[in-house]
Amino acid sequence: HHPRVPCPLCHLPGAPLSAPELPCPLYDGGAVAARFLALELALSQRLRALPPPGPPVALLYAPLEYAWDPHRRFVRRYLRSPKRVLFLGMNPGPFGMGQTGVPFGEAWHVREWLRVRGAVLKPPREHPKRPVLGLRCPRAETGGALDQLNQLGNSGKKGE
Repeated sequence: HHPRVPCPLCHLPGAPLSAPELPCPLYDGGAVAARFLALELALSQRLRALPPPGPPVALLYAPLEYAWDPHRRFVRRYLRSPKRVLFLGMNPGPFGMGQTGVPFGEAWHVREWLRVRGAVLKPPREHPKRPVLGLRCPRAETGGALDQLNQLGNSGKKGE
């Protein structure tokens, strides 16, 4: 890998780097998923370097740090070739990506439909009404992009 970018397949964001100059046996620099993950890590490091916002913001959730394992597994499973469309979300929902690390991915869909697994750690600080339960989170996202995707998926069903 590039000496400044940790291997996205075996390095957790925020963890100390150990011998980044050594080649990682899991990393294929030409793979689309590996390149995408490396870009995400680089952007996360740049964001972490920014000063924290002040009031009224009291807490920041960074799911690419505490839910990196399922996020990495999702990207490696579903980003196997170049794509023509990329969905971007700028505010991870409290019961979706904020829990699972998977964009627009509430826990049930990530576990049962996408078949993505992985360990979700706890963020450094949590809001008492928004604890991170990871893939065990029983709550579902409401509104926004997820509802739109569900409507698209249900539009071809018989009787509608």
